[in-house]
Amino acid sequence: MSTDGVDKSKRRFLTAATTVVGGVGAGFVAVPFLKYWSPSAKAKAAGAPVEVDFSKLQPGQQMTVLWRKKPVWIVRRTKETLATLASHKDHLADPDSAQPQQPEYIKGDARATNPEYLVAVGICTHLGCSPTYRPEVVAADLGDDWKGGFFCPCHGSKFDLSGRVFNGAPAPTNLVIPPYKYLSDTSLIIGVDEGAA
Repeated sequence: MSTDGVDKSKRRFLTAATTVVGGVGAGFVAVPFLKYWSPSAKAKAAGAPVEVDFSKLQPGQQMTVLWRKKPVWIVRRTKETLATLASHKDHLADPDSAQPQQPEYIKGDARATNPEYLVAVGICTHLGCSPTYRPEVVAADLGDDWKGGFFCPCHGSKFDLSGRVFNGAPAPTNLVIPPYKYLSDTSLIIGVDEGAA
C-alpha cells in the first residue's frame, strides 16, 4: 500500500485535534469526580473559626454566637462578679478545672485569658441542654449561695460565672471553653488557639 498520496499534515492535525478533544472530555469527567471528594463550602464553614466583635457588650451582659453549630457565650463580667469567683469554691465540684474542659492556656478562677470576659460553649455537660444566663445574686429560686451564673432548666445543673459546675448537679463537668484568641481589645476569634500564628 502506497502512502504517496496521503496528506501527512492533515493526518497530524486530525490526530492533534482528537487528542485535544479527548483531553477536554477527560477533564469534564474528572472535575466532578474530584469535586465530589473535597468538602463542600457548607462543611468547611461548619468547622471554620468565627470572628466576634464584642465592642458593644456592656458589663453584666451576655452575647451568643454560633461556632460549629454550637452556641458560644461571651459574658462581660463586672468587677463585683470577678471578686466573688474565688469565694465560693467549696460549693463547686471542680473549682480548679482539673478535668480538661478547656485549652491548656486557660487558667485560674476566671477560666479566661482576659478575666473580664468569659468565653464558653453554652451546652450543659449533662445531656446537652442550653442553660440560661442568671446573673442576679441570691436568686430566690437558686439559693442563698447563688452569686450569679448559668442554670440548666432541663435537670437543674448550676454553673458559676466561670462555667464551673456546682456540687450535686447532674452535670459531670464544667462547661467547655473553646479555643480562642483576641484579635484586639474588642474582637476575638473562636476556633483558633491563642498560641496560633
